[in-house]
Amino acid sequence: MDRKLAAILAADVVGYSTLMERDEAGTFERLSAGRKELFEPEIARHHGQIFKLMGDGMLAEFGSVVDAVECAVSLQRGLAERNAAVPEDQRIRVRIGINLGEVIVEGEDRYGEGVNVAARLQQLADPGGICVSAKVAREVEKKLAFGFEPLGEQKVKNIAEPVQAFRVILEGQAPRQPARSSPPRWVLAAAAVPVFILVLAGTVWQFWPTATVSDMPRIAVLPFDDMSAGADQGYLSDAVAEGIITELSRSKTYAVIARNSSSGTATSPPTPGRSEMNSASTTCSKAASRRSETGCK
Repeated sequence: MDRKLAAILAADVVGYSTLMERDEAGTFERLSAGRKELFEPEIARHHGQIFKLMGDGMLAEFGSVVDAVECAVSLQRGLAERNAAVPEDQRIRVRIGINLGEVIVEGEDRYGEGVNVAARLQQLADPGGICVSAKVAREVEKKLAFGFEPLGEQKVKNIAEPVQAFRVILEGQAPRQPARSSPPRWVLAAAAVPVFILVLAGTVWQFWPTATVSDMPRIAVLPFDDMSAGADQGYLSDAVAEGIITELSRSKTYAVIARNSSSGTATSPPTPGRSEMNSASTTCSKAASRRSETGCK
């Protein structure tokens, strides 16, 4: 079994069945004329040979990948010129795919993955366009004046590995606009979850019963009177009151009135008989909403 490296060109007529159904005789004549007047001479001029003909397509082999690409461009330009004088519904448009790879040689025929990939690349091409593999693009991109637009990895029929495809940009053609693909459903679902949680949390927070300061019982610690000999200092009684206020403020059950506000409630001087009572007295207020009382001893 002989093998060799070759550039394979695959060409296929777009809408062949529709053309034959609409005008069988006329379509056959135009295809035959195009093959004899354009395809066969151009392929031969670029040192290639046709090794398989189908009703709506053909396969050709080239020893040079540069020749294969130049031939494909010449074929598409020639078809465009011929179609200019033909009504729209009678025009022959062709897709072309080119691959560089090893092929199996059996007489005049060629087989193998190199041929199969070329046929699949042809299916990826636009009508009137050319699609090539990454190997072809690397070999000719610095040798020819044509542009090559990457199409990314393409999963094609009966080929295990994805194929890197490139579109040949001909004169007058603009690069394809990338299609805006919709994100997968799981991405949309994942994005919706935090939004739903935020909405739910906001709803619960709005209607959740919460206690405000006005609902809580309030307690005030009155200033202590120091009846000792050093009462003119006053720092000891102030420190005790401050400590009690600090400890009570940690409670979640009562709202403690600030010391500056509660100190004004004790205006009358204490009498000796009531010093013990005044030193530990506190004032409690009722919660406006609960109407509950807090007793003081």
